[in-house]
Amino acid sequence: MHVHALKVPGATLRYETRGSGPALLLLPGGGADAAVWDPLADTLADHFTVVACDPRGTTRSPLDGPPEDQNPAEQADDAALLLAAVTDEPAYVLGISAGAIVAVDLLQRHPALVRRVVAHEPPLVELLPDAAEQRSFFASVVEAHRERGVEAAMAVMAAGTGGGDAGGRAGGDGTGGDRRAPAPHTPPPEVFRRMSANAPFFLEHQLRQFTGHLPDLDALAPHADRLVPAAGEESHGLLLRRPAEALAHRLGVALAEFPGGHVGCVEQPAAFADRLLDVLLKS
Repeated sequence: MHVHALKVPGATLRYETRGSGPALLLLPGGGADAAVWDPLADTLADHFTVVACDPRGTTRSPLDGPPEDQNPAEQADDAALLLAAVTDEPAYVLGISAGAIVAVDLLQRHPALVRRVVAHEPPLVELLPDAAEQRSFFASVVEAHRERGVEAAMAVMAAGTGGGDAGGRAGGDGTGGDRRAPAPHTPPPEVFRRMSANAPFFLEHQLRQFTGHLPDLDALAPHADRLVPAAGEESHGLLLRRPAEALAHRLGVALAEFPGGHVGCVEQPAAFADRLLDVLLKS
């Protein structure tokens, strides 16, 4: 595994590469970083040049200035610059949760750079008929953070989405999962501490900004054959499965199911990697 840095407007991105073959860009959920992919990255590196990035604003990809609100378009542009730095061919992309929102926006904004996108449970609640209710819910999570701290905010999040988080219970995006799912991979203590340190930035500057994002479905439609909305097999009935279903329905494409819940890549990494290979290489 090789570690690199890339200067982008307003930030410096840390990213990792391993393996060889066509590029596969991995985009983590909010508050998480490249380490969330460690349990499955080596398997994927047998087939791809795996590129795993720490998003701007996380501890290892600092902003040039003070903390500020994030938006999917800016992070999609970051992903485009990163792909241009590592490959001259269209790339495969997998995003989970907030990273899935970025992956969808990358396809919308930079379609020539993308071969196929798997967007696993993007919390695009603005696609839902009860979007106003969900908007209010995520605002309540931020309010809980401001009034009572990170743990209280994550408890509100878990109660409203079903539990779990995209940082492997290490301060990740906290936006869903199934309490019946297998115990997730436990990160090393230093990874846990690092991702936990990202939680305040995620709650204040990313949660509402990303869940309030509405993709341009008309711009996506010509590229819908390259988009795979995905959801966890254990996510039935949970809030964050619904936007993936809505996105698939609105674009007239099939929904792919993956092992586990909202964070199946952490809960069942080997099975998740096998399913990803099936979707990317055999479809």
